[in-house]
Amino acid sequence: MKGLNVVCSLIFLASLLRESHAGEAESNGVYIVYMGAAAASRDSHNLLVSSKRNAVVHNYRNAFLGFAARLTKTEAQDIARKPGVVSVFPDPLFKLHTTRIWPESESFNDDGFGPIPSKWKGTCMQSDDFTTKNCNRKIIGARYYKGGSDFNTSRDKNGHGTHVASTAAGNAVSNASYYGLATGSAKGGFPGARIAMYKVCGVKGCLGSAIMGAFDDAIKDGVDVLSLSLGASAGYGPNFQNDPIAIGAFHAVEKGITVVCSAGNDGPGRETAVNIAPWILTVAASSIDRDFQADITLGDKTVIKGGGINFGNIQRSPVYPLLYGNLAKRNNSSYDESDARNCVPRSLDANKVKGCILLCENEDGVYTAKEKLAFVKLLGATGMILISDEARAVASSYGSFPMASVDLNDGSKIVSYLNTTRNPTATILPTVSVTEYKPAPVVPYFSARGPSFAAKDIIKASSLLPPGVAILASWPENDSVVTLGGKSSPRFYIISGTSMACPHVSGLAAMIKSQNPNWSPSAIKSAMMTTASQTNNMKKPITTNSGTDATPYDFGAGEVSSSPLQPGLIYETGTIHYLLFLCGVGYDITTIKLISSTVPPDFSCPNKSVDNSVSDMNYPSIAVSKLTEKESRQVSRTVTNVDGGETTYTVSVETPTGLEVKVTPNTLRFTESNKQLTYQVTFTSNGNLPEDNFGSITWSNGKYKVRSPFVVSSS
Repeated sequence: MKGLNVVCSLIFLASLLRESHAGEAESNGVYIVYMGAAAASRDSHNLLVSSKRNAVVHNYRNAFLGFAARLTKTEAQDIARKPGVVSVFPDPLFKLHTTRIWPESESFNDDGFGPIPSKWKGTCMQSDDFTTKNCNRKIIGARYYKGGSDFNTSRDKNGHGTHVASTAAGNAVSNASYYGLATGSAKGGFPGARIAMYKVCGVKGCLGSAIMGAFDDAIKDGVDVLSLSLGASAGYGPNFQNDPIAIGAFHAVEKGITVVCSAGNDGPGRETAVNIAPWILTVAASSIDRDFQADITLGDKTVIKGGGINFGNIQRSPVYPLLYGNLAKRNNSSYDESDARNCVPRSLDANKVKGCILLCENEDGVYTAKEKLAFVKLLGATGMILISDEARAVASSYGSFPMASVDLNDGSKIVSYLNTTRNPTATILPTVSVTEYKPAPVVPYFSARGPSFAAKDIIKASSLLPPGVAILASWPENDSVVTLGGKSSPRFYIISGTSMACPHVSGLAAMIKSQNPNWSPSAIKSAMMTTASQTNNMKKPITTNSGTDATPYDFGAGEVSSSPLQPGLIYETGTIHYLLFLCGVGYDITTIKLISSTVPPDFSCPNKSVDNSVSDMNYPSIAVSKLTEKESRQVSRTVTNVDGGETTYTVSVETPTGLEVKVTPNTLRFTESNKQLTYQVTFTSNGNLPEDNFGSITWSNGKYKVRSPFVVSSS
């Protein structure tokens, strides 16, 4: 299937856990002036006096209209009051590492690819270390944006862009591994897709003005799918007209481009998911059925299955003294026993630690596992065991130092052994890959959660749950940080995050687009959501890392299914539905007509007192909020038969306690001439409705099952 004319464009990437934080406004004096959809009859430059023309940082003129310029606060406020302006806002800074590519990777060779499609209008920007020769029939585009970068190049310096690009669309590479771990054939979600990269980030972060510039260019260049592992921090939720990602994604989707974004790594708290605009396909992250285990053998021969990636080379017998951090506390210091127990840097005595395997807790919440590791190594410890549910759930790499993480349950076993043994000893073995691990998938602690902080009447934590824990993918061959001493640089590396999950869905979206070139972004999203799974490899409900059953706030519709996808029915969410959504969250008709280029002449916002437009948006899931005692609420959905021919679907409902759910009609009969049918769902509270109530509606014709989750909230 190589050479298909689908361009999977990766604008930005994705950092590791806890790195995907976005600040509020960066005080760089730049303001973004957003004027809505591009139109030949409108011009943005007349908003600036001639003396300020040189202050322009970016111009947006392809898919939407506006510019970014250095302005004073007074000038920005003055422009915001002018006709034709949707919004003016300070240039936000998204704290993230760059997205670039290492073109020499085997994942990106163009063997078997035909000529670049004629529709492609993009370019490969040159720099000192990246020329047009670095592009080929696989990598067909590379741009960088100086306003958001410290490095004027598209070449990958830190690995993340290469990792994400190969996950989405990398060619199959046999015998891939990270120094023998996770050995197998590595390939992207859709190897037949071509790749274009748009770099908007530098060491200091990713500027919103550059992000919008990349969107504007990518839409003009002719991409089919946009993959963004980037977003604001939880708790920083700009409204949609001040959010560069929501703005760019809206105009991309309006042009038929599927936009996939990561939900963020700020879980597991409520309302932590970002990129929650309904036109975005937002993804959470899950584990897979592979575990990286580092056995810890205690002096009494007990074996604890630790986690993490280490290539240590110490004796396999438990001959090393095992020491609890609190027993290694520095005397006459300001650090207390809790600091020492948590191995806080500078809290321990090197003379006590040297030669020991140190047991550390991880409850301080200040220092990362790798910061503690660096400190313990400096003191001369032989190894380190970290007690942390979070660290055990995500396989971080500790290099050649013998380190393993354990959960609280196994940690208590080690503590008990320490407390009951006169001379406790232990050893830590090198990591091995364990396949067919159960249960899987599991929603990890870091994956951001719903409900949406911006619109309660839509299930928008994430749409889907793809793999995002300990993902092996391509990596630059010059990275000394991940290279073991005395070894050649690895071609692949293992990292985790919703950033790693995002390209799995992007690749699948590209494959669906290649098979169904006339499908809209909402049809592609619907196909993935309605065919998702909610059970793990033990045939039980998918759980979170804490062991509780996952809900749509954790995983959206569920675990994304692999190809081929046969949805049977799809939910088409047109631009008109998104316009009604904008009405529902407070935008007036004048602003909406500026934002969209496809507003019908007779369009108007519904009466606010009877408005149900957000719940009625033709989305593959349903959310209803503020359902009071004994109240009923009705929503409508329209489905399209994409399998062809005559067929009949019947409905089944999974109903939570305290709620009555009625679907009318309960049978849908499709014909050759009638491929679209509408149904209504009536939700009625019986008076004992908990805060959040989850269920599902499934249509089946014996061949396909089309499932839509719902949540009904009393708050």
